[in-house]
Amino acid sequence: MNLEDIIQKTKTYYCLECGKCTSICPVARYDSGFSPRMIIEHALLGFEDDLVQNKKLFSCLTCYTCQPECPSDVDFPVFVREARSIAQDNGQYGICAHSGQLQSLARLMTSPAIKQNRLEWLSKEYRVSEDSDVLLWVGCAPYFEPIFEDLEFSALDIIRASLKIMNLLGIEPKLLPNERCCGHDALWTGDVETFKRLAEHNATQIKEAKVKKIVFSCPEGYRTFKLDYPNHVDLGCEVQHLSEFLAEKMGQNGLKFKEIKKKVTYQDPCRLGRHLGVYDAPRKVLESIPGIELIEMKHSGRESICCGTSAFTNCDSYSNLLRAERLSEAAATGADVLITACPKCQTHFRCAMTDKGEEHRPTPKIEIMDLANLVADAIGEE
Repeated sequence: MNLEDIIQKTKTYYCLECGKCTSICPVARYDSGFSPRMIIEHALLGFEDDLVQNKKLFSCLTCYTCQPECPSDVDFPVFVREARSIAQDNGQYGICAHSGQLQSLARLMTSPAIKQNRLEWLSKEYRVSEDSDVLLWVGCAPYFEPIFEDLEFSALDIIRASLKIMNLLGIEPKLLPNERCCGHDALWTGDVETFKRLAEHNATQIKEAKVKKIVFSCPEGYRTFKLDYPNHVDLGCEVQHLSEFLAEKMGQNGLKFKEIKKKVTYQDPCRLGRHLGVYDAPRKVLESIPGIELIEMKHSGRESICCGTSAFTNCDSYSNLLRAERLSEAAATGADVLITACPKCQTHFRCAMTDKGEEHRPTPKIEIMDLANLVADAIGEE
């Protein structure tokens, strides 16, 4: 796809140059060198070289804060995503966080010859079934373990909690021993070929598994399967985020929770919230737990502030300032715990509380817990 095609696809020609996108952009609030309006203007003026050579193109969070406010309905996040593919074709990349380990893993997983031992963490404590028509998507959780162990965070604990909840509901889900990364980060950084290979592999695995539903604890995987895979592959099954799955089960089965006396506040992940419109389900689950008092942050729902980095790329001092701002909002509620529903949100917030950067910015400390872990602690045997 060339720049002209991208402009047509994303309605960029209708830009009024009003600057609303830049005025509301969380990155532009801290980085005066970043402007969605100027990126669009360079594209419309035909300055393709300037556009794709500018590493600020990879600073956009693709958080969808701007698009709903655009009077011309320009889809800036998709414009950025497609422009990044042109940049990659020209040898330009964003600055990879964590030494590019996660990007390298995604590319490695495109090889059919790769052998994984991705279920070695699974103990007899949990019940799974090869005959189940419900699949729990594990995703990149096993690979997060060694990379983020210094943050005292385990993505696999979220998977374990999800399994515990399903088992207590009488569900023994299927796990795939050879699933791969969903390809979210590859797609949003412009590496479309890697994304396609991963999508094709995963689609084959899912069809062979003959499942009817896939449940995700990761919003990025959920978004990728729900919105992006249909453009390339056919899955032939339903997809749900764990919060939706639980909200649905509460209505059907009347989940019973023990009392947990905590004040909590909730972080809306960009992919689950603004990308997919899932706001009510997590709150329904939280409000159903006796003793839980949900206190909303100043910016919540559609106005929630992003955790600061997209696709582990261009994580810089401006990203850290965004995280510090969000953690300050969480602390200001008086909540005991910040509840997340996205593993990446948790890694970014924990990182901000651990590494305050050269500027030694003030960053409040607050307990952080995934929604799945809270529910697993609260749900009891029937």
